[in-house]
Amino acid sequence: MDPRTVPGPHVLREYALIADGERGALVGPRGDIAWLCAPRWDSPAVLSSLLGGRGCYAVSPRQRCVWGGYYEDGSLIWRSRWITDDNAVVECREALAFPGDPHRAVILRRVAPVRGEASLDVLLRPAADFGRTALSRVERSDDGVWTGRSGSLRVRWTGAPEARPDDGGLRTELRLAPGEHHDLVLELSDAEFAGPPPDPDRTWAATETAWREALPELGPSIAERDARHAYAVMRGLTTAGGGMVAAGTTSLPERADRGRDYDYRFVWIRDQCFAGQAVAAAGPHPLLDDAVGFVAGRILADGPDLMPAYTVTGEPVPAQRTLDLPGYPGGSNVVGNHVRTQFQLDAFGEALLLFAAAARHDRLDTNGFHATTAAVAAIEKRWQDADAGLWELDPQHWTHSRLICAAGLRQAASAAAPASDAAAWNALADRIVAATAEDSQHPSGRWQRTPDDPRVDAALLLPALRGAVPPDDPRSVATFEAVRAELGRDGYVYRFRHDGRPLHEVEGAFLLCGFLTAMAAHQQGHRTEAARWFERNRAACGPPGLFSEEYDVVQRQLRGNLPQAFVHATMLEASIRLAE
Repeated sequence: MDPRTVPGPHVLREYALIADGERGALVGPRGDIAWLCAPRWDSPAVLSSLLGGRGCYAVSPRQRCVWGGYYEDGSLIWRSRWITDDNAVVECREALAFPGDPHRAVILRRVAPVRGEASLDVLLRPAADFGRTALSRVERSDDGVWTGRSGSLRVRWTGAPEARPDDGGLRTELRLAPGEHHDLVLELSDAEFAGPPPDPDRTWAATETAWREALPELGPSIAERDARHAYAVMRGLTTAGGGMVAAGTTSLPERADRGRDYDYRFVWIRDQCFAGQAVAAAGPHPLLDDAVGFVAGRILADGPDLMPAYTVTGEPVPAQRTLDLPGYPGGSNVVGNHVRTQFQLDAFGEALLLFAAAARHDRLDTNGFHATTAAVAAIEKRWQDADAGLWELDPQHWTHSRLICAAGLRQAASAAAPASDAAAWNALADRIVAATAEDSQHPSGRWQRTPDDPRVDAALLLPALRGAVPPDDPRSVATFEAVRAELGRDGYVYRFRHDGRPLHEVEGAFLLCGFLTAMAAHQQGHRTEAARWFERNRAACGPPGLFSEEYDVVQRQLRGNLPQAFVHATMLEASIRLAE
């Protein structure tokens, strides 16, 4: 790597995530940290070369090399690994110190030759405010510690005493003999640094211990290693306040050259409910408590005016705007999200499903019980209102939204209702199902998308999976048959048919839908078919094992923001359900 240049973008399947709960970074195959927002997920990026900004932090072999890498089991500690022309093997162990401090990000990078000698270039070029504010006030102390400012962020860097200022950043070279290792520690803070820089050995040890304590034993699954990795990814995306961001990035295109680009660095109520329910399938683990706490807090605060998404601190999502950046190739450059103006009815049903799952594990506290009754009241008030639905489209009377509310009512009546309310909640569920059947049952016997839209939708697998209607109900069976016949292709599943074009020409396959289909096939008793759906979609990732929202089946590429939390959630749940 020429240390004077910022590495260009890579295909998404080659990026790894390191995260500490409060923020996350994407690491590319050339050792380039191409994306990091600080101090929190939805802050402006200080490393933004992913979208064409100046900010980057790269540790790369000087020689021609081939890349690989892997996560240490049950953690988001990543090891970049390169084999060079002279058959040397070099690793860079990297992590965000875990658990994260809300005000200070600590990036740990430990370089070590595995075989032969190592020669690497190092470039640190922080540029706050999405690249607009370069590193300034740069000073080196007598003991070789660099400090400076980038926008509102303080910067402190240890391990590079010989670095030289270069074009708004710092650069140096590392040369290591076999058996040696070298630590680089970068701190980014929105407050003055208190005390000396972190000791690398102690910080690494604390991070390893914290990850061991954060990853529970998940029990039987058909993909135990990947299930643990999915839990680690969701834990990395979850703040100390319990909010789990939907993804760690913004503006990565769902479909190349289509302009469908969004900012997912916020907490979607539905996605957090998916995650909590997936974890509950494995046991009463901490991420279940996080989901219940965050969702309950928002329902108690906003009641029937619940918004689809919030910031990690529970505030409204900022309005969408554009940045002065080139964007990821094929994408754009937006921050904020228009979802703040939508109403999504199904979020109340998903919340009830989450609370019921927690109650079955005896993990529903007083606030959770109050939020349960508030969600029931919101459904009773608004179930006949048009909403944006699971796919966040124009307001309609979406069949999925209504039936998921019925499913939530039934499960809450069974697990979380006061005895005096259970019958009333079940009766409300019956009314919703009956009204939906009257106007949204297709002549073929399956569910259709809306009263006026006869198409099938993969989201319509969820009502049977969650208990709105029994799995052996003829409508459940017919819907499953229609989804796999009309929306399934080569082991992947699309959301719905947009028009007469082949499915893959309109958008990518939705990995969420693939895992839902696997669970639906299993529920219908098709065990071998369920395993095929599961394994096909489980493979739709790159070497780091991260999933995006969509998968381009023709080009075999990830599409959309990375990593997408609800895909990891449904993969985790499917791996557990299919083992039953």
